[in-house]
Amino acid sequence: MRTTTLGADGPSVGVIGLGCMGMTWAYDRQNRDDDTSVSVIHRALDIGVNLLDTSDVYGPFTNEELVGRALAERRDEAVLATKVGLYIDDNGTMRRNGRPEHIRAGIDASLRRLGTDHVDLYQLHRVDPDVPIEESWGAMAEAVAAGKVRAIGLSDVSVVEIKRAMAVHPVASVQSELSLWDKGALADVVPFCAENGIAFLPFSPLGRGFLTGRFSSVDDLPEDDWRRGNPRFQSEALAANQVITDRVKGIAERREVPPAQIALAWLCAQGTHVIPIPGTKTPRYLDSNAAAGDVRLSPDELAELDGVPEARGERY
Repeated sequence: MRTTTLGADGPSVGVIGLGCMGMTWAYDRQNRDDDTSVSVIHRALDIGVNLLDTSDVYGPFTNEELVGRALAERRDEAVLATKVGLYIDDNGTMRRNGRPEHIRAGIDASLRRLGTDHVDLYQLHRVDPDVPIEESWGAMAEAVAAGKVRAIGLSDVSVVEIKRAMAVHPVASVQSELSLWDKGALADVVPFCAENGIAFLPFSPLGRGFLTGRFSSVDDLPEDDWRRGNPRFQSEALAANQVITDRVKGIAERREVPPAQIALAWLCAQGTHVIPIPGTKTPRYLDSNAAAGDVRLSPDELAELDGVPEARGERY
């Protein structure tokens, strides 16, 4: 696989990464298969997909445990990224916690679950509105100084928030949603990252699976899948958003490749600092997604994709 760097001075990573969330959480939980997921992670390392992304909130905790199991004898081959700053309360509601004491405890707990003495990238999952970002970021910088973390990143932030963090400690990466059905970050965050040597990691780069063309109805989703309640997967929005997938499928058919490869190739074309992290727990989808790193879109194809309409429905 072609490689790039995780930030201006970061480690070498494949141009396509791997999001591990769906292996234990959120998507099709009834069909969780840890052994298959471990084999997917091993296969990813074999083919150069070495940036692995997880979080303490995924599960919660089960995702880090799974990734740690997969890396037990292959830790040095991975660029390991995890996150802190979200938690599930007693009512099952996701909350934010950016307090320094939570972050200090969080990195130690993550290291235990991952079975390692350091992570390569530690990310603030969301900014806590009740805690100044400088305080949260300062606690994360402490983890770098202690050798527990190689670099730190942010998730779902504005340019103003990135600048505030940069005043405390360098920002290695920003992880936010970016895909052909959510192009908002291209307006300011992605260019700012390029100008400042910051990697940009698009999560949900395939529109939560919609851009693969596999879902034409909410009934196509597994019964326990959280996307059944997502606004963009409701009937009226789903029908309106089909025009986006149709555009992707049209180019894919001409190229004789899966639609997912076209959607990912469009992201890679946004800059060498843009490293999509599609999630999968299926070996054949892993190989297909990885192959997107070798798909180069023509200027006409890029213009065709740039012209797709905005997606109908809120993100969450």
